[in-house]
Amino acid sequence: MTNYNREVKERWGETNAYKEYVQKIDNYNSDKWQEVNDGLMSVLAKFAECMQNGHTADSVESQALVKELQEYITENYYTCTNEILAGLGLMYVADERYKNNIDKNGAGTAEFVSEAIKIYCTNNKNEI
Repeated sequence: MTNYNREVKERWGETNAYKEYVQKIDNYNSDKWQEVNDGLMSVLAKFAECMQNGHTADSVESQALVKELQEYITENYYTCTNEILAGLGLMYVADERYKNNIDKNGAGTAEFVSEAIKIYCTNNKNEI
């Protein structure tokens, strides 16, 4: 178990989302794991493109990407409620590992994604 996996288990191991995550990824071989993670990075890269095209975090385009991100996480990792999504948005900027990884798509991408998620979750409080 990597340090990262150990940290995840320690922080969220008792949650339903973590239990669902373990069940889903248990069926993933290394190729599937790579495909799923590459897909997630592809969604995050779309945020960089959206930002570079001059869209704001509250634009229709950005908000559609947040929904796409939430659906992607739900399909491939665990049910991504708005509460979990909001937490991810905060973690994307608070945890340097996430921030640096997301910012590989372009400086400021993590902040852009985080702000777009915050707006999305505020506007969709009663969903998921």
